[in-house]
Amino acid sequence: MRNKIPRGVVAGVLAGLLIAFFAGTLYGEDKPKLLVLGFDGMDPKIADELMREGRLPNLERLRQRGSFSNLESSVPPQSPVAWSNFITGKNPGGHGIFDFIARDPETYLPYLSTTVTDDAAKTIKIGKWIIPLSKPKVILLRKGKSFWEILEEHDVPVVTLRLPSNFPPSGNSTRSLSGMGTPDMLGTYGTFSFFTTRPYVVSQETGGRVFVVDNFDNKIETRILGPANSFLEGSPDTEIPLTVYLDPDYPVCKIEVQDTELILNEKEWSDWVTLKIDMMPLVSTQGIVRFYLKAIRPDFELYMSPIQIDPRAPAMPISTPAGYCKELAEAIGPFYTQGIAEETWALNEGRLNEEEYLTQSEFILQQTLKMLDYELDRFDWGMLYCYFSTVDCLQHMFWRFRDPLHPMYEEELAEKYRGTIEHYYTRLDSILGYAVGRVGPDATVIALSDHGFTTFRRNFHLNTWLYWNDYMSLRDDFREESDEFFENIDWRGTRAYALGINGLYINQIGREGEGVVAPGAEKEHVIDELRHKLLAIRDPDTGEQVIAEVYKTSEWYTGECASEAPDLIVGYNAGYRGSWETALGKVTRTLVTDHAKRWSGDHCMAKEVVPGVLFTSKKVRYTRPALYDLAPTILGEFGIDKNPDMVGTDLFKRDMVQR
Repeated sequence: MRNKIPRGVVAGVLAGLLIAFFAGTLYGEDKPKLLVLGFDGMDPKIADELMREGRLPNLERLRQRGSFSNLESSVPPQSPVAWSNFITGKNPGGHGIFDFIARDPETYLPYLSTTVTDDAAKTIKIGKWIIPLSKPKVILLRKGKSFWEILEEHDVPVVTLRLPSNFPPSGNSTRSLSGMGTPDMLGTYGTFSFFTTRPYVVSQETGGRVFVVDNFDNKIETRILGPANSFLEGSPDTEIPLTVYLDPDYPVCKIEVQDTELILNEKEWSDWVTLKIDMMPLVSTQGIVRFYLKAIRPDFELYMSPIQIDPRAPAMPISTPAGYCKELAEAIGPFYTQGIAEETWALNEGRLNEEEYLTQSEFILQQTLKMLDYELDRFDWGMLYCYFSTVDCLQHMFWRFRDPLHPMYEEELAEKYRGTIEHYYTRLDSILGYAVGRVGPDATVIALSDHGFTTFRRNFHLNTWLYWNDYMSLRDDFREESDEFFENIDWRGTRAYALGINGLYINQIGREGEGVVAPGAEKEHVIDELRHKLLAIRDPDTGEQVIAEVYKTSEWYTGECASEAPDLIVGYNAGYRGSWETALGKVTRTLVTDHAKRWSGDHCMAKEVVPGVLFTSKKVRYTRPALYDLAPTILGEFGIDKNPDMVGTDLFKRDMVQR
């Protein structure tokens, strides 16, 4: 008697055949292929100069074959905002991402703008343990349907690798790995650890934790601080023992952490080390780290990367389907999952030097190339997107070597690193050439950046200006300052406040918790007055114009989220940016200060100052392409009309027109 084939198997096979048939019918035998490479931060001025010098031959060939132009960025030109424009075909009023930092208008307190964790699950307490009855949910705050969700509905296969503003990843069938916005295991954008025997260092600094350790007879015993343990009352930090044995004669050490032993020479990076993080009996999670032995003597210095979500056992959703990150890890090995993986703050704080930073950055570039290669091997049709962060982070940290007027310019270092940025432009050009060769001549190719770059020499303290000009009031005027999160602000006497890098809000009645400005005519008067005064500000030391443009969001933003936006976006001039203190709601005693950090290049200025780049293998028929045009353009490559709520247009299908 023959074995019967289960009915479900038959139905699945038939469904697959029907999908294949209709895909072939819709797209013909030569089904379309679209390759999109996101070169975050590539600047059109640098790209154009290098092309004229013959140093970007592959981008030049793409330009000759199709188009090259500036690409209008978002308002403001911050990466999470800009890539959300790209993803949705909308401006920030449609997708709701306005800055790295958002605020609760009721309390004025900030939170990270792209993701929130809904941890309102019911719990029960048993002794010292707090037991959740359901799993907390991580929620992506970006609104609007992504272009790949629309492609999914039309059975077009899509792969997106490390795309920013997509944590947790949206969609279902798309193979997607989340990018910028993905936290480390501490829930931050990246918190490194630095262990040293130097007795005078601080215990905490921006982007990292410093641990002063003791060397007893060439043995160091300390601990790694892991994520907060929400299963215990008070959510204390988890701890993992760390022991280091120093060789008495040679610059080498042995590191013991849990079941792992490794030998490191001085100036050597480790492979990935797995950390098992126990939360309660029978409950644990898993992360991965890399160590760098910076020095043995005279002072011991050991750097540890932020604890990454382990893609082999992810503690949070970082891919779709859920198992895709495990598949990638099996193919290329464990990898950085943190959204901004380059150790920019470790270099900023002097815990890594320039050469050490470049080594770590190169590791991430090679990791991304392995991912791209893995997907190119099976890219038959549909869309493949891959994101490269190298040039963006490098320009943030190394721009000072291009700018002799920067406060952190050092001639000796500049001699060594002056051409580093340009070198990595040529590396991206080579990657493009390799990928174009792999996808073949019939594929459509797009290479783009979300913004360009310029120097960042001076901090502007916007809340300080608001206080000095009677738009903000302090409870204790004698102090003449306020700490982070508006701790000394008298809201009853405050008409406007700044939060985030570019956002300026009116303290509006009925919206803010302690609003004083009536909506309507009174609010519009304050907005217009602020815009006029801000554009007139000159640097008291140099006489330069600090602010190039102030955007009224009521005129720039459209869509369902426009009412949640800042009332004004402050677009700084080249050389200036909103200070780190402003971003967190601080009032300082000075208005404009030198930016004495290695983070010396930036793009959080006026969008006209830092346009991105757009290279395409087809002719662009729009004179001023913008980031939100890319989603309709991608859909158009597969014969799909854009959604009605998209503000962009298909760049390949329109006659040449001026916006």
